[in-house]
Amino acid sequence: MPVFFAGALLVFLLTFPFDRRRALLHLYGCFWASVYVWVNPLWRNRVRGREKLPWRGPAVIVANHASLVDILVLYMLFRPFKWVSKSSNFRIPFVGWNMLLNGYVPLTRGAAESVRKMMARCRELLAMGSTVLLFPEGTRSVTGNLQPFKEGAFRLAVDAGVPVIPVAISGTYETLPKHGWVLRHRMRSIVEVLDPIDPGGLEVGALRDAARQAIAAALARRAAVRPADAAKAEAASPPL
Repeated sequence: MPVFFAGALLVFLLTFPFDRRRALLHLYGCFWASVYVWVNPLWRNRVRGREKLPWRGPAVIVANHASLVDILVLYMLFRPFKWVSKSSNFRIPFVGWNMLLNGYVPLTRGAAESVRKMMARCRELLAMGSTVLLFPEGTRSVTGNLQPFKEGAFRLAVDAGVPVIPVAISGTYETLPKHGWVLRHRMRSIVEVLDPIDPGGLEVGALRDAARQAIAAALARRAAVRPADAAKAEAASPPL
């Protein structure tokens, strides 16, 4: 981590004068996080639908959240975006410092003033042309099952008139469930970018429900794949 953070600091200093969105620094962070997956012989991750994510222009990405490993595999999208993450993560040495350099958005759960500041900052980022990524469940699922979605991410999309891009993550929960600190099992995860949803004509609640249904359907399709078929598909193409 110290070595990678030194690289992040160098990228920040070299690109700060011309990269106001800090996109290059974020992409360096994508590489940093991906290394942990690439070098682990027990982990494989596959990304599907990456082409549906914009390189430029605002959007709201929403993803299900069942494990800390979700963070690593979402970085493997290799697209510019700004995380919304709990405030305590910004105090983690090296990792948190990198989050500060990137200008990610802190949030203290349950604190109304922090939520207000988070929403205001996300609106600013969207107006600047940045994409923001939120976990609409609000926290990791204890069981691995999809939880109800909160409305904040979808209110941002409706107010800004930008698309919502759902992302379904499967295969990470068993490796590191909530309240666990020991890595378990092999990981065969999939990060699937689903079709963008245009908020035009939709109320916030309807947009929220449409995104949740899209992610739930993708997770159900993945769960329905037989183990033998999954192994055959994995052998047919390399991990990303």
